[in-house]
Amino acid sequence: MNVSISNRVAWLSLGTLSILNLLNYVDRYIVSSLVETLKKSEMHLSDAQAGLLMTAFIAVYTLVFPVFGYLGDRVSRPKLLTFAVIIWSLATMASGLAPNFYALLVCRAVVGIGEAAYVTVAPTLIADYFPAEKSGKAYATFFAAIPIGSAIGYVLGGILDAHFGWRSAFLFTGVPGIFLSFMALRLVDPPRVLAAGDAATKSGGADAWKALLLSKSTYLLASVGYAAYAFGLGGLAFWMPAYMERIRGMSHEDAAVITGGLIVVTGCIGTFLGGFCADGLRKRLGNADLVVSWISVLICVPLLVVAFTTSSMSLFWVSLAGAELAIFMCSGPINGAIIASLPLPMRAMGLAICNVITHILGDVPSPSLIGWMSDRSSLVAALMIVPVAFVVCAALWLLAAAQARAELKSHESAVVN
Repeated sequence: MNVSISNRVAWLSLGTLSILNLLNYVDRYIVSSLVETLKKSEMHLSDAQAGLLMTAFIAVYTLVFPVFGYLGDRVSRPKLLTFAVIIWSLATMASGLAPNFYALLVCRAVVGIGEAAYVTVAPTLIADYFPAEKSGKAYATFFAAIPIGSAIGYVLGGILDAHFGWRSAFLFTGVPGIFLSFMALRLVDPPRVLAAGDAATKSGGADAWKALLLSKSTYLLASVGYAAYAFGLGGLAFWMPAYMERIRGMSHEDAAVITGGLIVVTGCIGTFLGGFCADGLRKRLGNADLVVSWISVLICVPLLVVAFTTSSMSLFWVSLAGAELAIFMCSGPINGAIIASLPLPMRAMGLAICNVITHILGDVPSPSLIGWMSDRSSLVAALMIVPVAFVVCAALWLLAAAQARAELKSHESAVVN
């Protein structure tokens, strides 16, 4: 934390970043609530094409990460964030005017440019605003916008679609970002002050990147594990409204509203619970963020299997709620662990590279792959790949926790000597 930033300014800035992050996820997941309507509309989409809308977004989102990672370490972060919000908002509005599938595909891809800039830069500001002992709560607040924003996207999309048509859903949800983008310009951008141990990585040289990417580093293991997490979560988030309608027999509007409501409750509770658990364990465990992350993800696996296979609706709801609660517990801790594993001058680019790994291996392929599998078997069978991805994630984060513990002991020994 930069000493020139007061506690009041830090929390007000966090509030601004969290509100804008909420809009980020509203615009990202609005399309998920419209899948069944788009299939029946004049576009006549297949499941594979519907999944491709999310895949195209994530693919572009991933490709531009390094650009904003480079800029995020060198130029005004508030200006970058303002650019990000305006771009994704305009592209969301343009989605509502798309004349065909290919135009809609391009619009969703452009949304990825703005959102990539935002998620690369915003967490680095939070890291500069708050000391390590408060980071769990700060990241929990910021990442609570993921379930809330996703849920609003589901609910708002379903309601607007049901009453005014799918085009209105895109047009309406893009407007707030245009008016709220000015909030980003008012953020304080702390100077990037190097810690004593960061001098060797001041320029992010080849040796520093080699240590991060070519060794069994905490950063690399956590990033690859995050890819498995994104694969599971991205596929689950995109296809759940369709699952609720097609498999559980809900109406279009009910599927959107109930799915969104469940995500808000479990997401908020899970995200803050994970952040508080990590902060509470930090004095005893230097790798507390990773310990909370791998345990919570592992807990969700059997619950998801039960939710997808049970015929009992009461057991379905209990299992799904428990699984989502566990899934969201790691939102703040795993991001905090990844940022903490990066030297200060490499944070934005390090997050960018992490996001490239995460999305290329994770939620770029998962929505369309699940759609492709669904076209050839069933949606239930296709969704069973999700708990498998979470098992892989938990294993990698367990390894990352062990590596983080080893790195901490090595650092402590070096300081003593």
